[in-house]
Amino acid sequence: MKTQDIHNLSIAMGMEADFRGRDGVQKLLDSKKSQYLRLSLKEQDEFDRESLENPYMDSGVCNVSDDKDIKRVLVGIDIGPSEILLAKQLGNIDLVISHHPVGKGLAQLHDVMDLQADVYNYYGVPINVAEGMMRERISEVARGVSAYNHQRTVDAARLMGINLMAAHTTADNLAAKFLKSFIESRKFEKVAEILEALKQLPEYKEAMKIGVGPTLFTGAPENRCGKIALTEITGGTEGSPKLYEKLAQAGVGTVIGMHLAEEHKKKAEAAHINVVIAGHMSSDSLGMNLLIDELEKQGIEVVACSGFTRFSRVKK
Repeated sequence: MKTQDIHNLSIAMGMEADFRGRDGVQKLLDSKKSQYLRLSLKEQDEFDRESLENPYMDSGVCNVSDDKDIKRVLVGIDIGPSEILLAKQLGNIDLVISHHPVGKGLAQLHDVMDLQADVYNYYGVPINVAEGMMRERISEVARGVSAYNHQRTVDAARLMGINLMAAHTTADNLAAKFLKSFIESRKFEKVAEILEALKQLPEYKEAMKIGVGPTLFTGAPENRCGKIALTEITGGTEGSPKLYEKLAQAGVGTVIGMHLAEEHKKKAEAAHINVVIAGHMSSDSLGMNLLIDELEKQGIEVVACSGFTRFSRVKK
């Protein structure tokens, strides 16, 4: 496999795991192509054509210095110039894979957040309400990332001759699908039971060793779960805090997420929603492990760094 092959695999797996379904994602791509064809020639020239094939613009190939067969990869949750230097020092690293977006993917983080409207709709929030509230949040995130030094890590990879790619929403989709199946295959009555179940998964069990295992941010362990929603796992970053009230109105009693900002916590409390935070690096590791398992099946060696805890689910 070459770098582009691994990226293509990441996109395909992300689409298969998407809440919208592969057909739903393809429908969005087809709609974008129709919009592109209606643009003027000048507007088409300025348009990023990659988005016509890639529904997750925060995930992509950032640098190809050597189009070699990939035999050994360095994988981390956050990849910066220091990890690029580490790859150079280690030697025999054919590709560095970052989970969190870098370069153009970071600049276009907000592009994937429309996914969240469909996730909220899946759990009962009217789509017009979800889209309206997410629109404001998407604009906020776009402004927030605009000031970043997007190309810093990509420039380091280029100068050091290191192949680099990112798998963000693609891996988050895998984590979301895995956790959705894990939660829905069990019958939980109390919130404490969710916490105990999550702690049995290796990524979260490992996180507990350093004090960042699954935690209850709002509510109480003895609270009844009610309807459980995984609305805080995929879709770029946190959604609109205003949506907790709408989730409560849709009958959701408990939300499972990766992380929770203070404003979101206050809104969840006001809506009387229990929020179970599974963990950020651990949930990211879960999604990446599901992707990396497919590379392991191809005989590719994996070196973990930067918060990524490797647990293989490949049957030997």
